[in-house]
Order: sequence, then C-alpha cells, then structure tokens
Amino acid sequence: MKYMKKYFLIGSIFVFFGFLILTNDLYQKISKGIEIFGKTFKEISLNYVDEIDPEEFMLFGLKKMLLSLDPYTNFIEEDRITDIEIITTGKYGGVGATVGLRNDRVIIVDLFEGYSAQRQGLQIGDEIIKIDSTIISKDNFNDLGLYLKGEPGTEVTIIVKREGEVKDLNFVLVREQIEVKNLTYYGFIPENTNNVYLKLSGFTRTAGDEIKKAIIELQKQKEIKSIILDLRGNPGGLLDAAIDVSDKFLKKDFVIVSVNQRDEQNNITYKANEEPIVGDINLIVLIDGSSASASEIVAGAIQDNDRGIILGTQSFGKGLVQTIITLPYNHSLKITTGKYLTPSGRCIQKIDYSSNNKVFINQNTLLKKEFYTRNNRLVYSAGGILPDTIVTNVLLSNQINELIARGFFFRFASFYMNQNQNFNFEINNDQELFKKFKEYIRNQKFEYTSKSELLLAELTTISNIENYNEKVKEKIQNLLDELKIQQEKELDKFSSDVIIEIKKELAYRQFGRVGRITEGLKYDIQFTTALNIINNENLYHKILRVE
Repeated sequence: MKYMKKYFLIGSIFVFFGFLILTNDLYQKISKGIEIFGKTFKEISLNYVDEIDPEEFMLFGLKKMLLSLDPYTNFIEEDRITDIEIITTGKYGGVGATVGLRNDRVIIVDLFEGYSAQRQGLQIGDEIIKIDSTIISKDNFNDLGLYLKGEPGTEVTIIVKREGEVKDLNFVLVREQIEVKNLTYYGFIPENTNNVYLKLSGFTRTAGDEIKKAIIELQKQKEIKSIILDLRGNPGGLLDAAIDVSDKFLKKDFVIVSVNQRDEQNNITYKANEEPIVGDINLIVLIDGSSASASEIVAGAIQDNDRGIILGTQSFGKGLVQTIITLPYNHSLKITTGKYLTPSGRCIQKIDYSSNNKVFINQNTLLKKEFYTRNNRLVYSAGGILPDTIVTNVLLSNQINELIARGFFFRFASFYMNQNQNFNFEINNDQELFKKFKEYIRNQKFEYTSKSELLLAELTTISNIENYNEKVKEKIQNLLDELKIQQEKELDKFSSDVIIEIKKELAYRQFGRVGRITEGLKYDIQFTTALNIINNENLYHKILRVE
C-alpha cells in the first residue's frame, strides 16, 4: 500500500511539472506573437508611404486574424453592443419593425404588434428609402440597426415607398423598449383538439418562462394531452435559455447538456432542476436545416432522453458554445470556449474548422460516431440532429420556388392589400386571387429560365460552333419551344401551391405573424405528419421503443 501511495505521489509531481513546462512554453509563444504583431503594427502605422488610420488598421487585422478560427468568434465594436443586449436580454430601444433585403430594396418584413411602427401605420412590404437624413439602400443595409435603434423616448423619421401610392409616406416614430418574444405562437391546433402547438423562434433569457406561462394559460382552458414544439427556422441563442426550455419537458435530474472546455476542470453538466410542467404527455419537436445551436440542445436533450419524437429534416449542426468577453474601450469579444454534448455524449457539430488549418494543433477532431439514447436507440455525432422521422416540405415546382426566392408573393400581397382595403380573408375567391397574381407577375415582367432551358441553350451554342446539320439544330429548337409552352402551363398545373403561398402572405398582412403561422399549418406536411403520429399511441411508442 505504501508503494502505491508513493507511485501516485511521484506521478502527480511529474504531471504537474509537465504542465508547468507546457504553460511556460505557451506564454512564451504568446509573448513572442504580441511582440511581432505590435512591432509590425507600429512600423506600418508610422512609416507606410500613405497615411494610415491606426485604429481602422488594427480592427482590420483583428478581424482577419479571427477569420482563421470559426465564424462564431467575432470582435464586436462599440456601435454593435446593442446587438449583444438583444441576444442576452431580448430587449432594445427601437420602433418594432424587422427589415430585410428584397431584390436590392430595403423592405419592412415584419411588425411587432403594439409598438410604434405598427400603431402609427407602417405596413409589411413598405420600402424604406430614408431614415432621418440618411438615404437607405442595399449598400448601408447592414448598418440599419444604427439608424433605427436608440434610446427609448427619442424620435426617428422614416420615409417609405408603398405599393399603389403615388407619393412617398413620412412617419415620425417614437422609439420604445422593444421586448422580443421567443414564443411567437401558442394555442390548441386543431382548435377542437387537446393538442398544443408552440412556435419558438428564439432563445433569449425569457424563452423558458414564456413557454411555462403559455402552458399554464392553456391548461386553464382545457386539458393538454399532447404538444408539438416547432423549432424550425430557430437559429438559437443563449445556452441558459436552451437549458430552461428543456427543463420544462424533462424529468428532474435528467441530463440536458454537457459543455466541454479546453481545461477539463471547467467542464460542466446541466440537469433538469424541476419536474416537467406537462408530465409525460406525448411530445413531438419539429426541426429543419435552420434549427441551430440552442434549438439543437433542446432537440438533442429530448431525443437522447427519449422524451419525445424529433420530426422534420436534419438540423444545422452547431455544437459550439460562445462566451462574450468585455474588452477595453467598450469593445467585446465573442469567443468559442466550448463544445456541447447531448445527454448521450455526442457532439453534433457538423463542420470541423480545425481541418487542414495550421492554426490548430489538434486537427480533424470531429468524427461520426455511434451513440445510444436511454431506450437504446441509435444516434450519431458530427452532423446535427438527425430526426427520428424524416419528413420534408417540398414544393414540386421550381418556378414557384423562384417566385418565392425573388419575393413575388411578398410583393403581390402588399400590392393586393393596398388595392383592396376591404379584403375579407374568410370569403376570398381563390381562383380570382390566382388570376390577379398571374396578371401581376406578367406586368412585373417576371421571366423564368429552367435548368433544362439553360442546357438546351448551351447545346444550341455548341451546335453552331461545331456545325451540326440543320435537322439537329431544328430538333433542339423544337425542344426549346416545347419547354416554353410547358413553363407557361406550369403555374396552372401547380395552381394550388401558388394559392397557398398567396394566402399565407395575405394572412400575414391581415392578421400578422399569427395569421401566417395558422394559415401555413393548414398545408404543412411536417405538422400534419406530427399530428397523425402524436394521435396514434401505438406508432408514437413504437418510434420511441417504449414498452
């Protein structure tokens, strides 16, 4: 026994001594790097042939240096501090409008109900052309937050161009404290059932509380027998918020997530602290390729603990954790400090940023491996969350996808609502809407070129270069003509899909985001499939291997 004690003591001294050597070597390299960087920066700032702005030069160097790591490690300048506040608190000073770029135009794409932009008459689809004295275009789109956000109580003048209006419209709005809602919809869907639908769009600090309050409110209306939690399109947010949301569904002491850091002593495992607010009722979580970060923590916790079924398409695959560090002069650094592991122990990070990168000492650390859930179901690491049931929402028409991508349904809805102020959504004529839409895109000179057309056009060019005989050229041209005819008929062939897209946008204009969500769910294959599974006890338990 004495021998064993001496052995462990000697081993401990050896390891500690080795650690000191490694640490000293690391600090020597850091000091050397700072000395070289500082000297280079100083010499160029003082002696370059043209005068250099030292601050801008330094910022450029920092940003380029961080590009060698991962896209989530960023230097945050003083004027972007508000963005951090929104992520962490879910609050900011603004007018309550979300703005996007549509065909190089800066467009209002969403309005928060009850805030100044919506109260004072701005509309979804309005094009912002001026904010105070600043002319707005695609060139300064990324700086839009600097113009719209500010201290609550201050005024901002916004000039917009609106479909159907001859003159530009002028709005003077008062900034307010905007509280971003994570839970953008909750309710019983279908209305006559006991199934609750929760649409979670973000993960700020209040996400868990919002879900808890919504469930308590709905429980007062009638018994909840199942829940569909929709995380599709949710890019994530705070780790604490993901843990809090998971806590609402998992049994007490079940592992939610573990965070592994560079120093293993800082690794931490998070468990559920309370009993689930809805017990063990059937649960399905919807995900897609845009479900990332905190969304994947929740989905992974539900899947690995066999608490519910994950349905949809493979998630984004972001298994990295960031920490925000305060820097001098009101700057900040968002740095990746850990990798999170789902309860089964898997890291779902899809892209390995260390691969073929000399900056990293250990490369190719992300490998696809097998793991098992509580019920011994097979799951995999290094590729996002793979659903238990894969279901895709697919539009069969490439032409309709092109119309969506180029914003024609969005623009038509703005145009149509401005032309029909008394539009009644409940008694609308679908075929009349379809006819008006076709007129609109024709007037807008919408042109669509399919992949088949492009290939045939290329073949035509080749036939001319290589002097094909006239019969071959004629056949190619006949095919092109036939394709044109088929494309003209394509919208008619998929008229039901066109009408669905139109109605979703019109519902958005008339009833806000709640209207768009409820209208969209009527035609949502993933939601319908989830509803069918959740109502089929045998199938639900079979997928989860519950005996």
